[in-house]
Amino acid sequence: MPQSNNIKKMSLKIQGMSCSSCAANIEKKLNKTEGILHVSINFATEKAQIEFDKEKIPVEKIVDIVNTLGYVASAEIEDKKEKVTLKVQGMTCSACSNRVEKALNRMEGILSANVNLAVEKATIEYTPTKIRLTDIQRKISSLGYELILQEEENKDEIDEDEIKVMKAKKTMITSLIFTGAIMGLMIIHMFIKRIPGYLPIVAVLGLPIIFGTGLHVHKASFKALKNKSPNMDVLVSLGSLPPYVIGLMGFFFPIQTFIEMATTIMSFHLIGKYLEIRAKGRASQAIKKLIQMGAKTAKIIIDGEEIEVPVKDLQVGDVMVIRPGEKIPTDGIVVDGSSLVDESMATGESMPVKREKGQEVIGATLNKQGLLKVEVTKVGKDTFLSQVIKMVEECQGSKVPIQEFADTVTGYFVPIIILLTIGTFVSFNLFPDFHRSIMEWGGQFLPWVNSDLTPLTLAFVTATAVLVIACPCPLGLGTPTALMVGSGIGAEKGILIRNGEAVQTFKDVKAIAFDKTGTITKGKPEVTDMITANGVDEKEILYYAGSIEKGSEHPLAHAIIERAKNQSISLGEVKDFNGIVGMGVVGVIDGEKILIGNRKLMVENNVSYETYEDQLVGLEEEAKTAMMVAKGNKLLGIIAVADPLKEDSIEAIKELENMGIKTAMITGDNKRTAAAIGKRVGISHVIAEVLPDGKVDEVVKLQGQYDIVAMVGDGINDAPALKQSNVGIAIGTGTDIAIEAADVTLVRGELSGIVSAIKLSKATFRKIKENYFWAWFYNALAIPVAMLGLLHPMIGAAAMSISSLNVVYNSLRLKKVNIEPSYKVKR
Repeated sequence: MPQSNNIKKMSLKIQGMSCSSCAANIEKKLNKTEGILHVSINFATEKAQIEFDKEKIPVEKIVDIVNTLGYVASAEIEDKKEKVTLKVQGMTCSACSNRVEKALNRMEGILSANVNLAVEKATIEYTPTKIRLTDIQRKISSLGYELILQEEENKDEIDEDEIKVMKAKKTMITSLIFTGAIMGLMIIHMFIKRIPGYLPIVAVLGLPIIFGTGLHVHKASFKALKNKSPNMDVLVSLGSLPPYVIGLMGFFFPIQTFIEMATTIMSFHLIGKYLEIRAKGRASQAIKKLIQMGAKTAKIIIDGEEIEVPVKDLQVGDVMVIRPGEKIPTDGIVVDGSSLVDESMATGESMPVKREKGQEVIGATLNKQGLLKVEVTKVGKDTFLSQVIKMVEECQGSKVPIQEFADTVTGYFVPIIILLTIGTFVSFNLFPDFHRSIMEWGGQFLPWVNSDLTPLTLAFVTATAVLVIACPCPLGLGTPTALMVGSGIGAEKGILIRNGEAVQTFKDVKAIAFDKTGTITKGKPEVTDMITANGVDEKEILYYAGSIEKGSEHPLAHAIIERAKNQSISLGEVKDFNGIVGMGVVGVIDGEKILIGNRKLMVENNVSYETYEDQLVGLEEEAKTAMMVAKGNKLLGIIAVADPLKEDSIEAIKELENMGIKTAMITGDNKRTAAAIGKRVGISHVIAEVLPDGKVDEVVKLQGQYDIVAMVGDGINDAPALKQSNVGIAIGTGTDIAIEAADVTLVRGELSGIVSAIKLSKATFRKIKENYFWAWFYNALAIPVAMLGLLHPMIGAAAMSISSLNVVYNSLRLKKVNIEPSYKVKR
């Protein structure tokens, strides 16, 4: 059941406690108070963590109770945090996204805000008690952008992206038609025959481009200047609007017109924007694919009748009917039937897995074989698919540390370009001969360089070239597009990366620490060996061992019972059951005294086992728990139980070691057993006999030795160690993927996923670095060339668009990277 809105948590600072008994007295008093649900007092920190019902007891009353006892208390209400990902419309370049992000992060009540230009979304973590979403919306609106408050339906998001591409395509085609006509007339006018009324014709044809298809650019430019945050639109507007207006002056003065240049610059910009929007759509395909995987309807049983309902109307407890070939609509537990289910969309595992009564199934996976009846356990945002989409979106909305420097530079980029443009214009007018000589030299190699213009014209053309060649967009797109593609690839392979910082840190990991149970091993003990005495068969041993272990709750007992069931052995009833600590269990079955346990138990009951000592030692050295079974004082045999290794543990750890990454295993097992497992899987460091709360200390020690350490675990008790490590890796199983302590979650649960995750992180970060290199290289090379007058503005406009596309398409090349472990590729 969902927790009531009245239930709150607070931290209470308590002064005056002199010892732990003081804390116990306060805790006892508070726990007896109506309305207080839970109290935990830490004497060392002098703080109490209190969960209470605010309708039954106010904060002031709690404080008074503590003060009445003779202490001084002050309350610190824990503000609830909310995290949303919302659409921001109107952003055109990285300067826009930077401005929105800075404004959000300055608002009181917002804990963190990341704005992703590539997907036009803002991921905002805020405190609802301090700020409302409507306040945030108004702030963004004042900047000239629009925040869509409702988290849109998945279908609408897909349609919106398609509409955006179609709109950009229509704008581009319209612009190209008019620009093509202008360029055709220009060629005829210049090289074939002068056209009467050429200027008015060109001016009219250019009007729909500059003030029609390009109007949104000028509007965005005006808003940016109004808010004192010049962006990419400002550069394009300054590169197209003044040349067009100056061109109109040709009606009145005998000057050279620049209308052709103005329309071409705008058209190249619109072509680039269309290609960029389409490419960004390809980069974000991963989430679209995930969204499209979900079923639209479900068949449920109501009053014995099967009816079809939309998936969004499903409720927890509904029983769904899924036939062969149908998608499982949402997460649930099989209540009837068995089948093979294709879970590749969730885990990346290509082979179907068997699912039967009592087992979990994942929504959007495919039922391949039998009829299943599944009880709904999760709906809406709690489902596996929704959690995957959320984690991928969070990763895409997060930032890589390397991006911080780029963001800082981007904030100054456009103002600097405007200053360089002004400087270029002034320089060409002050030193015309110097610049003309450079252009004459360049004209020998570059056919578009024309130095036979007036100083004022040269200055204007060159300044325009500087404006339109400069491009801050690659700096803003470098990280988001790479993260979009990388996180999408990971999701398809069952590797969920929670944040961008992990991508950068992963490449420098020097050691990986593993929890043992459920991580290196399957976490489910199995009977591995059975040794029988002369004249005794396995079924007899399993009958007695399984029957007596029915009274035990030990995990090893379940392994024996499971083996007996698999061999269809009907177990007997046990009487006088007695568990003897440190030895084993004793009971009476069918009138016979049965013992199962270790050497001490056998010695206590005069059972001779010495002839099997070598076999017992051999099993123990293989990290197996060997239990002897005796009837009366006669040994029937030995059953060995072990938590088996996962199929790929040995190969995955070997590959990690070959990659130069040291491995460690942290376990509570005794040193002998731990050493045996460590040797078997090839672990570098075996750290045994560690209590659950000692794992953090061991991770700290490894960090002291290796600096950057990753931790892999699967249990709740691993959460502190996962947080302490530089990169926390959680082994996810089934639908349980929302592990907040981890930076990376491996849905499939195989260690091969760690190798793939590291390869993916390295490849993604490599792309980010490549993107930044090309962005800096382009601007560092192109801007000086333009300032020297060696670049025509129309060529500059085309180059500007190409620079952004290069970054996006470079990120898309990530899809070709093979992240599979080498041992799987060889197979």
